[in-house]
Amino acid sequence: MNRRNFLRQTYLSAPLIATSGKPRLFGAGSENQEAVPFSHFDSQAFAALPIEEPYDFAKVLTEGQEEFQRDPSARPKPEELALSSDGWTLIIPANSGQVLRLAAENFRSYLARAMQTQVTVKPRSSLANWSNLQGVIVAAPRSELPGYGPELKGSKDYQIEVSSGRVVVCGFDERGAMYGLYNLEARMNLREAPFLPGNLNTVRHSLYKARMTLSGIGYMEWPDPYLALLARYGFDSIFASVYKNPNGAPAVPYVGTRVRPGQDPALVRDLITRASRYGIDLYCQIMYHWLGDPENELGLRKLVRDIVTQFPEIRGYVLLTEGFWYNTWFGEGGQRNIDLRDWVRNWAKGVAVVCDECHKINPAIEVLPWDYNIDFRPSQVDVKQYVITQLPSDSIPLLTFENGKGFSLDGEQGFLRDYSINEVGPSEVTEAQIAEAHRRGMRVYAKADTWASWQYGTFPYLPFPYQWYARYQALEKYRIDGTLESWSYGFKPNFIAEMRAWYSWSDAPPLDDLLRAMARRDFGAASEEMVLKAWNHFSDAIRLDPDTGPRTGGNTAVANPLFFEKPNARIPTHYHSWNDQSVQDLDPSWPYLPRGYLFSPDFSNRANKAQNYVRPFTPPVYTKYLGLAADEMERGLTSYRSAALAAPESKRKRAFREVLLAEQIERMTRSNRAILEFEDLRFRLNTSESGDQKKILEQMSTILHDEINRTTASLETARRDSRLGYEWETDYFYTPEALEEKLRLLRLTLEEQIPAYRKRLGIAS
Repeated sequence: MNRRNFLRQTYLSAPLIATSGKPRLFGAGSENQEAVPFSHFDSQAFAALPIEEPYDFAKVLTEGQEEFQRDPSARPKPEELALSSDGWTLIIPANSGQVLRLAAENFRSYLARAMQTQVTVKPRSSLANWSNLQGVIVAAPRSELPGYGPELKGSKDYQIEVSSGRVVVCGFDERGAMYGLYNLEARMNLREAPFLPGNLNTVRHSLYKARMTLSGIGYMEWPDPYLALLARYGFDSIFASVYKNPNGAPAVPYVGTRVRPGQDPALVRDLITRASRYGIDLYCQIMYHWLGDPENELGLRKLVRDIVTQFPEIRGYVLLTEGFWYNTWFGEGGQRNIDLRDWVRNWAKGVAVVCDECHKINPAIEVLPWDYNIDFRPSQVDVKQYVITQLPSDSIPLLTFENGKGFSLDGEQGFLRDYSINEVGPSEVTEAQIAEAHRRGMRVYAKADTWASWQYGTFPYLPFPYQWYARYQALEKYRIDGTLESWSYGFKPNFIAEMRAWYSWSDAPPLDDLLRAMARRDFGAASEEMVLKAWNHFSDAIRLDPDTGPRTGGNTAVANPLFFEKPNARIPTHYHSWNDQSVQDLDPSWPYLPRGYLFSPDFSNRANKAQNYVRPFTPPVYTKYLGLAADEMERGLTSYRSAALAAPESKRKRAFREVLLAEQIERMTRSNRAILEFEDLRFRLNTSESGDQKKILEQMSTILHDEINRTTASLETARRDSRLGYEWETDYFYTPEALEEKLRLLRLTLEEQIPAYRKRLGIAS
């Protein structure tokens, strides 16, 4: 019996809802413990949703199951064109390339599986006289459709015209025709039926030359159904071979990395071939320790020539300072006494070498220098702007859109420390870089999250549509030419990414119209206003959330224990050996989270870790805003839960999952606050600042009770959504088993450690 099944049999064998109707608490130890009072909604949702095993979400994405289905009760309106269940034909040019041929087949398959509508794909050597036909969808590039598409300007643009008995999808090129077909799918998904507006005539221009994402499944995991899904969501590129040279050439990894050995070029070749069928290009990273001396320069030139020659199809190369660095590597803000301008000048010379070698072979290759690690605080505007002045003019700066953005809480000044969405962006440094690049006539790409962020990096997406829309508007306003829209949390299908696809082209529907249609589809008719109200509250909530660091906070807070005493070691230690314990991945006292994402106290009590965590803010202000954000989430959840409970049976499970994910965000925020408050109390209890020990212990006990309730609900939620806790740099940051271990420690602290402490000091209960 494997460990997971053993745990389930041992701790989870009781039914979720007890015979009395009261929920049981699982995995905490004592048979006599109080039941945790799940809400009416949670009891209903937990009972309705099946248990998932780890990585179940990846199996779904690998198998390519349809996300949306036809509503059998839907009827066409008088102003709509309805595709009959059979008899329609999809016409494409006989000389179509593989992109349009495969898109046509995918569209046919979608109609059959999701819409119960049979369409025959028919290639034709000539599209003459097609306008005399009825019951046809014609999809072709404008070169094959005389009279159509004069307003189309570039790749990925398309025109859709619907008339009685006919649909025309005209692309600037085959990619445009592909995206036009997938836009028909998007419209049918919203309508839950094969119905289209009968008078539709839209010309849609792609707003971005490139839209990249990383895999949401795992490193170099790109199954064909997943690639097809990316195209449906409007992506044209993927960033793969991260922290690897695509040809397998070794490179000195940046400080702190623990990455797999060199890349297998055969995997890269296979990925290029398969992705190209879906109109998807590949961007790769070039890894090199640039020193600038003649011998080192020859090595870089040879590396670039070898890669470009072996993989002429690769569209571009990302030169991220975590992997392509000059002389000395440093993390953000950790440059110590390094002269940043000197470092920048020399780094840019390395970028120029890459540009030179790439463009000798193919001038169209994009070289994307990404200066992530160079200090992005608001005070560094001049330095970051200087970066752009030093880059070769034939490179395309890849700018981190929001990092470093300054913000104020009750007069205390802070800035975004990592990918976040509480501030829209751009940051002060990025705004200056954009202006300088445009002054030089350079294109600008941006690493800009558009559906998830590292603020809650273990979530598949963040349901803050109005805040995300504000970012989309900012990207347009600042004329960003291309985007990298995720990091290692990658892409998983969700309604925010669906919204993003709409707003990556012109002539998108008004925001509230689009959101209302999504709410109706996912929660049922008559619930739209409740759902929109919830999304408004959620969007307001994230604007209050101050936690922008890349570590504990929104990533692992529900899985981080509240430590009263230092736990015994649970794995081998290296405190006295020649190994350095500080560089191990795991903390022996709590090996259920990666060390860098574990909030662990200073048990020597020389430092208050809570105060250190919140700097430059003070703990009262910081925890106040965590509480305000959580309260705002709860206001939205009130109507969100009502909408889900009122959903038709066919939509209820999907609606339940949406609500549970939003609840987990609220719990993560409250757990983050609890960790900081509990540690501050623990520190005060054990130092001269302790004050009234009895009062402090009562406060700590209250926090523990609340955290037990939250953790139990978090455990049941994680058991039903295998996406939670996952991010492929680490795989699972937390699993249900880790939450069970946390519950045991919370109970131990509440029932044994604190009473023993009271007894030692003679404090009455």
